[in-house]
Amino acid sequence: MNKSTILIIIYIAGLVFGALVLDLWSANTSPKALIGIIWTAFLLVGLFLVEKDERQ
Repeated sequence: MNKSTILIIIYIAGLVFGALVLDLWSANTSPKALIGIIWTAFLLVGLFLVEKDERQ
């Protein structure tokens, strides 16, 4: 498995955890919803760094 695949698996596990345990996607809109956006931003930064590292 390459690093980007592992990163995506961790991302999906985090989304499932957030949906089931933290109830991020409930009907109530609250600041908790920003956690999902921040988690996605971490994924994008991580993918950028992994791809940059693989090219060198």
